Amino acid sequence: MSVESEPGTGTAKKALDRFFEISQRGSTMSREVRGGFVTFFTMAYIVVLNPLILAGGVDGSGARLPIAALAAGTALVAGVMTILMGVVARFPLALAAGLGVNALVAYEIAPEMTWADAMGLVVIEGVLIAILVLTGLRTAVFKAVPTQLKTAIGVGIGLFLMIIGLVDAGFVHRVPDAANTTVPVELGLGGKLVTWPTFVFVVGLMITLVLFVRKVKGAILIGILSTTVIAIIVEAIAGLGPAVVKPGGWSLNVPALPERIIDTPDLSLIGKFNVLDSWSTAGPLVALMFVFTLLVTDFFDTMGTMVAVGQEGGLLDADGMPPRSTEILLVDSVAAAAGGAASVSSNTSYVESASGVGEGARTGLASVVTGVLFLVAMFFAPLVKVVPFEAASTALVVVGFLMMTAVRQIDWTDYTIALPAFLTVTLMPFTYSISNGIGAGVITYVVLKVATGRAREIHPMMYGIAALFVLYFTRGPLESWIL
Repeated sequence: MSVESEPGTGTAKKALDRFFEISQRGSTMSREVRGGFVTFFTMAYIVVLNPLILAGGVDGSGARLPIAALAAGTALVAGVMTILMGVVARFPLALAAGLGVNALVAYEIAPEMTWADAMGLVVIEGVLIAILVLTGLRTAVFKAVPTQLKTAIGVGIGLFLMIIGLVDAGFVHRVPDAANTTVPVELGLGGKLVTWPTFVFVVGLMITLVLFVRKVKGAILIGILSTTVIAIIVEAIAGLGPAVVKPGGWSLNVPALPERIIDTPDLSLIGKFNVLDSWSTAGPLVALMFVFTLLVTDFFDTMGTMVAVGQEGGLLDADGMPPRSTEILLVDSVAAAAGGAASVSSNTSYVESASGVGEGARTGLASVVTGVLFLVAMFFAPLVKVVPFEAASTALVVVGFLMMTAVRQIDWTDYTIALPAFLTVTLMPFTYSISNGIGAGVITYVVLKVATGRAREIHPMMYGIAALFVLYFTRGPLESWIL
């Protein structure tokens, strides 16, 4: 019996290997599984954070969305769309409700209409992006961006990841508004590392770095898990609680073993959207402006993310394109619409996927693993909350370093590409936005090339992209004028 079962198992493994191109991309199944776990742990916070952001908003009728249903919907859509990314695009990219976009939906769009209307606009935006992908326009725009500018996008996202990790871990804090200082951020609290959560993060980061430098397999995942254990012990002794209750607490998840392990998911928000009423409630111009803002943000964020992840895994071709770019962009577009249909805001590709790639993931199998874990998280939400930001953030710092190393590929002697690259790299972390960095780089690139008489080097589509970003950056005055 055992002899007969081996060929079947071997055949299944070979089929899996061929389908996902695991060996072809220099990976192994164990690496893909580890990478999938790491990506999930660095992204699992969204199951908690997205509901908190959306539930904090009030729509035009004064209604709020239920947190339990938001959590279940967030995990469901993230799981399904991430698995779809793995199977269709076969790329190690995970998706979930987009940060920034959810705040836009909660605090700018929903107050002008009902929640169903707001989510309907998200669905419209996702459909429009899918049309752009199917017509080839989105891929054409991606190819029009110079290779070195794409490299700068990856480097900028690396720094963005690092600052996300440092802020989430409490290592860096925003300085409270005060007349006697102009410094926007500070080390720890009051310029001192005085809290236990920060201490846990520092210890966990050192553990991860040592494991990484010594080339220990699973270094990032081991770092997250070991840091979580330390955090649980510290919380059990000190009883710190969340930072929103008292300074010096944990950023979001309190690392304590939950009373309940399994919970029944509440999927009551699925399908609660309306694509037509917003145009009469808020007016066509306002609705159109909201759709445009959503579209531009999703359009370029995903382009930057897939470049960064592909760059980290050595998966880009000579033109800076990842494999199956059209499939990646199509799944991402469907995810945007799916997020609106489930009332959890637009879903998009997550740059935290680079943490799984840093662990060795190179194929869509890692995405399948991450997606399955998101689906499991619907039922095991209490366990997801055990891993604190302070533990997961260690991975973001390490991956940020890895992505930063690509900076040497930029020609810093040619100022017409070096200055746009510099703005792209720096504005992403400093404005907490991938789109802002890309936009600044694109506009500056076009202006400098034209100003130095090198307009022939500009792809014709870059003029259109630059014009769109000018609209994107001036949308505040435009919205004020329309409203």
